[in-house]
Amino acid sequence: MNHPSPPTIAPSAVQRWGRVASQASPWLHEEVARRMEERLQWIVLQPKAWLDWGPARGGLEAHQRLLARYPKATCHVHEPFAVDLAQARQRHEPAWWQPARWVGPTSHLGLPAPGGVQMVWSNMALHLSDQPRALMDAWHESLEVGGFLMFSCLGPDTLKELRALYADAGWPEPGPAFTDMHDWGDMLVEAGFAEPVMDMERIVLSYESPERLLQELRELGRNLNPGRFPAVRGRGWLAELKRRLQAHAALTEPAPGRMSLTFEIIYGHAFKPAPRIRLAPESAVSLEQMKTVLRQGKKNLPPV
Repeated sequence: MNHPSPPTIAPSAVQRWGRVASQASPWLHEEVARRMEERLQWIVLQPKAWLDWGPARGGLEAHQRLLARYPKATCHVHEPFAVDLAQARQRHEPAWWQPARWVGPTSHLGLPAPGGVQMVWSNMALHLSDQPRALMDAWHESLEVGGFLMFSCLGPDTLKELRALYADAGWPEPGPAFTDMHDWGDMLVEAGFAEPVMDMERIVLSYESPERLLQELRELGRNLNPGRFPAVRGRGWLAELKRRLQAHAALTEPAPGRMSLTFEIIYGHAFKPAPRIRLAPESAVSLEQMKTVLRQGKKNLPPV
């Protein structure tokens, strides 16, 4: 089922970003994944199978750490973009004669069967989706009842310095408006998840030059805002952007001369509860719903 796209994300821009091959996972994504992985120590459930959603952009180093954390678990890898899938076949499915196929845990490309995993892991993907509710539905469908979701994404305070610079220059927004963590929590409940736990932190990165800052932004994504400048910017505009970045750096505290950018990181965690059938004088229940409820036992049936 398709849901309305967020008003500040253009689906066509998401499709263009999806055609850009990811040469390496961005440093920020790997760092966020490292911090999210540390939170797994508080999760009692040890998954027998888990799904990594988009590791090519979300974190290849993190993927290896998760394989080491769950060495006996079956790992499924889903790459949403076709351009990443070709590289993923070489990365996650070594040939029969390669030692990697026989030593240590391996990953299987493709989505699991519905309800086939106990953990879904998604790092830094949700804020770049033009269909976030449909994405949550896919995560929910992949999980077994009692399984859990771990995800991270960018929050509203991300790039606040760059937004202020663009506003001062009278330019359109440099990126989409990122969703608040409380709204993500509400959306998780709507998608059928239970007990969502949301928290956030801010990471401030500093750069020695405008070129390095712009390189970092290109690695993290693209401007998906429908109100972005509709044509190609010229060299004169780029020079003006760099000049303004340098002027911002001169006022930066406590390290004058270095440009700073704030990234608000949202972490989310939620479980997939047993389905409940609401009884009415006349109730329509799908066969799949009834099978799921019966598998969970009569204790999950609502009182009459």
